[in-house]
Amino acid sequence: MESPLAKPESLLLLGPVTALECVGDRVLAGEGPNLLIYCLETGGQLVVTQVVPSVLCHYYIHGIRELHSPASTQASETTLAVFGSKGLRVLTLSWGEKAVKLTWISQLCELHDWIWDLHWLQGPGEASCVLALALGHNSVVLYDHIHQQALKEVYCDEVCIIYSACLVGKHWQELVLVAGTVFNQLVIWHPADDTNEQRRVKVERRISGHNGVIFSICYLQSKGLLASASDDRSIRVWRVGDLRVPPSLVQCVLVCYGHQSRVWSIQLLDNYIISIGEDSACIVWNYVGEIVQTFKGHKGRSIRAVAVHKTQTWVVTGGADSGIRLWPLKGNRLLGNSLVPLGFGSVTKKGSPKALTLVSPTWLLVMTDMGAIYLYDLTVKEWKFILDDINYQSYNLLNAVQLPGGSVVCALGNLEGHIKIFSLHYPQEAKELKLYKGKVHNLSWVTRQPQDPERNDLCCALFASGPEGVLLWLDVLFCPFGRVDKVVEQRRYVLPLCKQRWHTCLTFLPQGDFFVCGDRRGSLLLFPCEVTTAEPEGEETEGRKIGSSADSEDQGSDCSLTPEEGSPVDLLFGIHGKQGVTSVIYHRGYVYSTGRDGSFQQLCVQGQRLQPLWKQKPCKGMDWVAGLSFAPDGNLLILGFHSTDFVVWSPKTHEKLHKIPCGGGHRSWGYARTPATMVFAYIKAGDVMVYQALEESNYCQAVLKESLHGRELTCVRYVGTVKTQEGGSLVDILITSSEDTTVNILAFVAASSTVFLLATINNHISSVRALALCGADTSGGEPQARLGTLLFSAGSRAEMQCYQLLVTPDLSTQAGLSCQVTHLISHRLDEHWDRQKNKHKFIKMDPETRYMSIVVVTTPQQSSLGLVLAAACSDGSIRLFLVDELAWKLQLLGESFYHQRCVLKVQTLTCETVMGKRSTILCSAATDGSIAFWDLTAPLDHALRIIRSPGSEQLPCDLGCPCLTIQAHSCGVNSLDIRETGAGQYLVASGSDDGSIHVCLVAVEMPLTSQASEEDRKLTPKTCIHIVHKFSVVSAHAAHVTGLRVLRPDLLVSASVDQRLTFWSLGPAGLSFVSSRVCHVADVSEMDCWASEQSKSYHCVLSGQGLEIIHWTG
Repeated sequence: MESPLAKPESLLLLGPVTALECVGDRVLAGEGPNLLIYCLETGGQLVVTQVVPSVLCHYYIHGIRELHSPASTQASETTLAVFGSKGLRVLTLSWGEKAVKLTWISQLCELHDWIWDLHWLQGPGEASCVLALALGHNSVVLYDHIHQQALKEVYCDEVCIIYSACLVGKHWQELVLVAGTVFNQLVIWHPADDTNEQRRVKVERRISGHNGVIFSICYLQSKGLLASASDDRSIRVWRVGDLRVPPSLVQCVLVCYGHQSRVWSIQLLDNYIISIGEDSACIVWNYVGEIVQTFKGHKGRSIRAVAVHKTQTWVVTGGADSGIRLWPLKGNRLLGNSLVPLGFGSVTKKGSPKALTLVSPTWLLVMTDMGAIYLYDLTVKEWKFILDDINYQSYNLLNAVQLPGGSVVCALGNLEGHIKIFSLHYPQEAKELKLYKGKVHNLSWVTRQPQDPERNDLCCALFASGPEGVLLWLDVLFCPFGRVDKVVEQRRYVLPLCKQRWHTCLTFLPQGDFFVCGDRRGSLLLFPCEVTTAEPEGEETEGRKIGSSADSEDQGSDCSLTPEEGSPVDLLFGIHGKQGVTSVIYHRGYVYSTGRDGSFQQLCVQGQRLQPLWKQKPCKGMDWVAGLSFAPDGNLLILGFHSTDFVVWSPKTHEKLHKIPCGGGHRSWGYARTPATMVFAYIKAGDVMVYQALEESNYCQAVLKESLHGRELTCVRYVGTVKTQEGGSLVDILITSSEDTTVNILAFVAASSTVFLLATINNHISSVRALALCGADTSGGEPQARLGTLLFSAGSRAEMQCYQLLVTPDLSTQAGLSCQVTHLISHRLDEHWDRQKNKHKFIKMDPETRYMSIVVVTTPQQSSLGLVLAAACSDGSIRLFLVDELAWKLQLLGESFYHQRCVLKVQTLTCETVMGKRSTILCSAATDGSIAFWDLTAPLDHALRIIRSPGSEQLPCDLGCPCLTIQAHSCGVNSLDIRETGAGQYLVASGSDDGSIHVCLVAVEMPLTSQASEEDRKLTPKTCIHIVHKFSVVSAHAAHVTGLRVLRPDLLVSASVDQRLTFWSLGPAGLSFVSSRVCHVADVSEMDCWASEQSKSYHCVLSGQGLEIIHWTG
């Protein structure tokens, strides 16, 4: 019997949101068995006011029903019935100005069958109410929740399992059940009707039409309409009249197809139909069958719940990603959207439009192929001729900028190396210069000037690219009324050697010492604003190769030039591939760049170096990222092209705010935005098209609860504990990985049981399966002010990434912390094989190989070889990798295919003799239930000699054979943990697919002598490993044991797919049960633990279809 102190307590649950209901100005959500309450304040922002844990104990909440009683005298109190699976509970919800109070009316009521629907009915007395329950085997129960007893149960003559139900009526005598059966039909019957000889009620009506299982049913009494949502991806609306009166003719009035996958739920409103589906879309239809709005913001594959706040006209959705969002229902959230042609051909005959630029949201400049310039005023909707010049026909290079005073200055370039600069208000006073002997490739205005007292608002910088990579910096000076006064050449630079040698974008750094430039080859360059002397480092600025391998013509910068002669002080060659950098901006201490490789990057400037921090790709399919837009509130918008559509993507809400079918990014286009207006213009089919939208903040969606991951979590790791500020709360840092290819860094505040998302990493091309840390204090030691660690992530396609994480206090964030992520290494085995010499001598690795588990074998403090990783691979191999911390690369050291089947787990231990000799042991577990122990000391020494003295031998070397192999289980080992118990003795615990737990105590004996001749240094193991004791529990769990940790030498904890977390004591007689509790994460994939309060209590975090943190004291 477990003691009261040993009872585990759930501190946090992030799982699928399976129920939603709007009650007054409150939104109630069901997450597992917990009830979340959000309050809609007058300011329009929803804040969580209360989390009520374990309302249904271990049952998930699937529905919340409010009792609409006219007898209720208090507007601030209501009665609710909460149900899910086979349980239900009735409670009273009351609220005041500052607090929300829950009062239990009944204890948990458990029935014999699944509850599909619940409906309040008028009871025998005037003030009494009872419940009608539709159960899973097509029966209806009349239930008294006060006395917790079923008054009667009636079965339908249609004997089958139902997948959905809808109860209609106010009294038992008029009650109607509409049930969706496994036969793809809707059956309608009255529970109060007379029964037949089998004591069953006959079906009144059958409705057929769907080709799949019916998941949801909704009835709108005011219109006499019945709607159904099905597995066949369709929504059908039926005219049935009043279901409580004798039957009338049933007519299918509407069939809607719009979801890309199964439709989970449907709701009927007076003017709209709302549906949610497995495709993570919430679609609003009208009664003609047209799609009015589509809400897409949840991650992953499914929206599980929907509710409508009818007075505020909000739609609330809850997803399998644990997120809850609010969407505006009235009209579009972008009002006044319009895409109109401007009819440019009817205005002029001086050629066709070839180039345009948006000076502001109200002014648009267009240049024709005959050298004519026109201005369009979007406010008065009129064209105005500016100038024409036949010397600038055919080749069209146009750029313009609005000065702080409101004046607009334009620049043109042509094939002969001429540029023309003029004010838009005084085009006749243009300045024309001959800059090059060949074509002007690009022109860029930069209004943000270096800090120079001689510069003011009447000066602007113009950069021009010409032949042979020459980049000119021109200062354009203006008169007070906006006229161009003079043009002065400030400095001349030279771009690196490449095929397409011109700049595409640039920005000044605020210090005024440097500017960052992006070129057409996809490189980023750092140039000095003034003539400087290069830093006296031994490293030459010939270009750090970041992107893909260069062609023979693309070999970085011209090393014959120095920074004094115009060469960059730093170069990141090909950081955005080969297609070019599209934008570069400076924001809050960091440089951000975008490219046509479909990514955007964050960088920082350290001295005279550009340091890449991280790289991300926005929404799937956006192969061309055109720019970034930072809102005043700090929110980021990403501009890009998804196939032939221009897209404005919000990373915060995970939705496409705008989608315009412009034809692609290769045509001339322009974008401008203010807090109230968004304008996008482009040239298509010989005309100028303009898309305008008036943005209303009241119509933007609200994120009530942040999403976690879009698919199942595969791994979770505890990093350490930090303090938010002096005397502040303690925050635990966790890292999760998922099949949705992302890695999240989370901050968990145990005092308030809240979690905050610090950063998201999405560099993987496929699912992330394993995580490993180096340099983190994972033992639950003293909290730190700053937390830094190396993070390794690995998964499908034999891909491994390395990042440097730094968590620091930051009072400007909601969590009180910020996390800086620096991407260091990206490695794939197939790319490694392609670069190998004599690769015909090696067997090509399977590109579908997956890393199942990774672990840090040695650190630089433990071995002269440095940081070494071990990986368990699905192709049956164990691989060792060396982390080169100077070049930040991974090198394959050795491998072994001893297991000949998928290796699931690897763990490591390090032992040391009294003479100081260190031995590294690796444990590997495979799908056949075997665990192998490898002495890696000799293979690592052998690899070190090959690295230091390269000769006839080359890496990877063979790891040889293991020292010991034990058959611990009958099938795959899904969890493995090791803990030292004494000098040379270790507990090795493992859990298997068959639900068993195996624990063995192994002793490691090492040779006392540390001297050996070269002839004796072979790959055969020198360390002896033998088993001292072993214990096993055959049926520890009812399903796969996927999480196992040795907390102390006498205490273990295990987690399983059977959703139970169990604690075990380990003694001389073996494992003994201590305590167990239900965890609410389905399909548990991994578990991690850490100690707190001087190891008197432990936190266990479980990942799977969600995340749960459980605290245990014992």
